[in-house]
Amino acid sequence: MTAKALQQRELATVIGLEVHVQLETDTKIFCGCSTDADEDEEPNTRTCPVCLGLPGALPVLNEGAVEAAVKVGKALDAEVAEHTRFHRKNYYYPDLPKNFQITQYDAPICADGHLEVSVEGTRREIGVERAHLEEDPGSLQHKGGSIDTADYTLVNYNRAGTPLMEIVTKPDFRSPKEVRGFLAKLEEVLEYLGVFDATRDGSLRIDANISMVPAEEMADDGSLTAETLQSANRTEVKNISSHKGAEKALAYEVTRQKNAIERGRAVEQETRHWDETRGITVSMRSKEEEKDYRYFREADLPPLEVADWKEKIPIPELPDARRDRFEDEYGVDGESASKLTSTKEVADFFEEVAEAYDAELAATWVADNLLGELNYRDMEITDVDDRLDEFTRLVELVDAGDITTKNAEEIVLRKMLDEGADPDAVIESEGLGKADDDEVEVAVGEAIDENPDAVEDYYDGEGGALNFLVGQVMQKTGGSADPGAVNQLLRDRLDE
Repeated sequence: MTAKALQQRELATVIGLEVHVQLETDTKIFCGCSTDADEDEEPNTRTCPVCLGLPGALPVLNEGAVEAAVKVGKALDAEVAEHTRFHRKNYYYPDLPKNFQITQYDAPICADGHLEVSVEGTRREIGVERAHLEEDPGSLQHKGGSIDTADYTLVNYNRAGTPLMEIVTKPDFRSPKEVRGFLAKLEEVLEYLGVFDATRDGSLRIDANISMVPAEEMADDGSLTAETLQSANRTEVKNISSHKGAEKALAYEVTRQKNAIERGRAVEQETRHWDETRGITVSMRSKEEEKDYRYFREADLPPLEVADWKEKIPIPELPDARRDRFEDEYGVDGESASKLTSTKEVADFFEEVAEAYDAELAATWVADNLLGELNYRDMEITDVDDRLDEFTRLVELVDAGDITTKNAEEIVLRKMLDEGADPDAVIESEGLGKADDDEVEVAVGEAIDENPDAVEDYYDGEGGALNFLVGQVMQKTGGSADPGAVNQLLRDRLDE
């Protein structure tokens, strides 16, 4: 459809994604080079003749990458192919030493799946057209600027050959916010499967295809005809590396395309680069078509048969199912269940604590107290996974009444995280052991004797007076008395 025809019509956004996920394997997909990058590793040292594409070097498929792909397919409720094969995708780029990429073309390992996401309370099913295995190219380092302003560019082949799974969605997104929600959900599922590590540099990279179409051509359920999709000029945005970046890049591109159409200009079918520093997309090249890649069969890799792998390879309970079970089995509310299943590590830890102590107490301490304090410090539960027994011990001390909840939350837990101390040591050094009954009785008597005005206010029916007296007792006991018990003792003494 021409820009002039679109100019006076209300527009709707159509987005599809190509998500490149780095699979967690010990070695690269077609050779024995390690995928475990050192923080200070030298460029071009984690390489061999295969991943450098030297003449005569032959690829050997990594079985672990295939297993990971099957797990992803099962999690996406996709069809896992009985027979699959590899192709060569031919194109020149400096970080692709062979001048072709080994990938899958007409026989992907997974196809026709979906993932359900929730955005602002609305649940939508996003279709997954295909998911296939391929090798990663190397990486380019632009010196002195971005891709279009750099003084020069360096190539590092250490990443070349890292196993990727490219997950291609259907054009089912109708806003950048939905894209962000989908990416967060996808990453959550992948981490539960144990096939993905979000902390790795470049572990998730997104290419987004975006078009503007007449709003009246979109059905109430958001669907579009093949003719509408075919006639829309599609722009591809590359170099997106985060959920937030995807939302920002696509929001910019929606505005850019709408502005162009409103001015009567055509939206070019092209590939654009997301410049995160400047917050804009810049034109890279005209959009390639499938024929430009000249796909042909990879003769050095035989066809792969995975007919029975889907049944043999198990996957863990996934986030949505675990969230529902936590609500049913432990009686936690939806918000707490979401926090408790935010990662597999958090969910596993909660279940360990809930098996030993009251589920409500376990949920409060894991979902609110521990995760809240970790989030405040920009930490994850994996940062303290070797100390989870210490946090369990703190819950034990609270459950047994050996320390007040207030002191456990505000002093002990914080010192555990900030100073690395164990709970018993903090309690001893801070003198936080729970006050005995005699000490509390004395403190209650002193608070009543020393605050006659508050006592009189209590008898006059002023609710705040009792809270004031409770505070005085807590102060005298250094916060080591149980507030509920103090409240009852004060009532008993004053009502005698």
